[in-house]
Amino acid sequence: MKKVRVLHVSTAHQPHDPRVVFKQCQTLTGSYDVFCALPHADAAVALNIHFIRLPYYRRVIWRVLITCPFILVRCLWLRPQLVHVYVPEFIPFAYVFRFFGAQVIYEVQENLYKKMHLKLVNKGYLLEKAFRWFDQLARRHFYLLFTEHGYLDTYTQLANPYAVIYNYPLLSFLEPFRTPYQPSKDQPSFFYIGWLSFERAFDTLVESLVRLKTTYPNFVVHLFGRRTFTDANLENLPHFAHIQNNLRFYGYKDQRIALPFAAGATAGLALLKPIGDYPDSYTTKLFEYMALGLPVITSDFPLYRDVVDRHNCGFCVSPYDSTQVADALMYLIEHPDEALAMGKRGRKAVEQVYNWTSEAEKLLNFYKLILR
Repeated sequence: MKKVRVLHVSTAHQPHDPRVVFKQCQTLTGSYDVFCALPHADAAVALNIHFIRLPYYRRVIWRVLITCPFILVRCLWLRPQLVHVYVPEFIPFAYVFRFFGAQVIYEVQENLYKKMHLKLVNKGYLLEKAFRWFDQLARRHFYLLFTEHGYLDTYTQLANPYAVIYNYPLLSFLEPFRTPYQPSKDQPSFFYIGWLSFERAFDTLVESLVRLKTTYPNFVVHLFGRRTFTDANLENLPHFAHIQNNLRFYGYKDQRIALPFAAGATAGLALLKPIGDYPDSYTTKLFEYMALGLPVITSDFPLYRDVVDRHNCGFCVSPYDSTQVADALMYLIEHPDEALAMGKRGRKAVEQVYNWTSEAEKLLNFYKLILR
């Protein structure tokens, strides 16, 4: 029997994005004929997905003028029965697919109503007005999918059914990178993957590491992710020069390149300040560290405490208090047996609750509902 054809579209995501490619698209390949249009898409990334390579532009205006029309020219002939859209700039173009009979899902991965002011690019009065208008159109005519339940405080009075599908880890993807917990006390290391910004408490982390260095001068922090700050911003941080040789900046990398550096780490770091939609949103790396068997150090948001304190798998600290952060780092170095137990409890929690299996079922049911 011929499978129903579905198309996933993003002008911004990476070709090896864990959620888009390895979780959602691969989950759907068993039941659907899946096409995925992404910038610099590479067919070697995943099997059973038909990738469509798009150009990449950092600024939204070029995505709207060049990439989005290119997607129409390249993909309309596919005549997909469902189009899954990940970026707001493609909303008006999705109506063309709708005109030809396709259903449309608009996935909300960040609450831009709370976060727009944090953007360094792709911001401004006209862009914000356009986003609000397109977003309201999507609420009226498309099916919405949310990565966090907290977004429902903003997204009310939706015309069509919606789903909340958390970005929990895919254990089969992470399992090859899980190693026995064997941190070094002489040269402790810490692991971070995600955006690097002062909103994500990097300044507080630096201050805490200065404190840590007085006791453990040979520590290393592996940092994977794009930086929103410049070298000049770093140099202006008090005492940054004192610990800069302990930091390893790798930039954005495919997770399969980054995750091996978690081996031997004392803990995974996931600090965020209570800015924008952060307090309402799970940080995916929290669950990924737990899945790897690492104790976690994260922010003291009630949402995060409900996970970390309940399962006793790490520390929730103030993202503004470097002393708290340093104390947590030092405790885990000096109590490896308790740190090991924390990592085991976190891993067990992911196996039982916070994993992609339940979310995959919700995704498949949502597709069935829409295409019924």
